[in-house]
Amino acid sequence: MGDEFLIAALVCVIACLGFVLYLQKQSRKLKTKVDALTVLVKESDRQREAVKRELHELRSGTIGVGRRVVELEKKLSQQSDMLEEASQQDPQAKLYSRAVKMVGLGAGVEELMQECELPKAEAELILRLHRK
Repeated sequence: MGDEFLIAALVCVIACLGFVLYLQKQSRKLKTKVDALTVLVKESDRQREAVKRELHELRSGTIGVGRRVVELEKKLSQQSDMLEEASQQDPQAKLYSRAVKMVGLGAGVEELMQECELPKAEAELILRLHRK
């Protein structure tokens, strides 16, 4: 019975040794996977930071563009107001504005000459410029 016990103990030790070797192999595989994932996470973090910086730059640029658009809108509004004032102060401009509106409504050269008191050449020019 002593030999059987020794054989059983030896089989048990060999089985445990095999199991330990198996666990070590699995542990190495897991460590390799963990190392690979760590590299991926670090690269992902670097990319995220780069995207974050680019987004910040885009936001800053957009804010600058927005300010410029507001400034340009103000200038355009001022110029439109100035043009409106100038056209209302100049009686000749009123005639031309009226002539352009008439052309839009389908008036001809003769009608422009009579209603707006324009020479034939000017009436023809307005008609050619503003006919659709």
